[in-house]
Amino acid sequence: MSQTATTTETLTATCPECGATITFSRPPRRHEIVRCPDCGAELEVTALSPITLALAPEVEEDWGE
Repeated sequence: MSQTATTTETLTATCPECGATITFSRPPRRHEIVRCPDCGAELEVTALSPITLALAPEVEEDWGE
């Protein structure tokens, strides 16, 4: 009888606002928006290898101008 070892890779990144470690339960997508569990900042995934985060751009109101 053989056993297969299953390894799970931990995907983490550092919050650029507060320095907290953010753990992903699945691989993120580029430009995905995530929230820092420590400071609450909205962050955008800007790169995948390594996972890099930046403050998400503010959504600006469009008044049809």
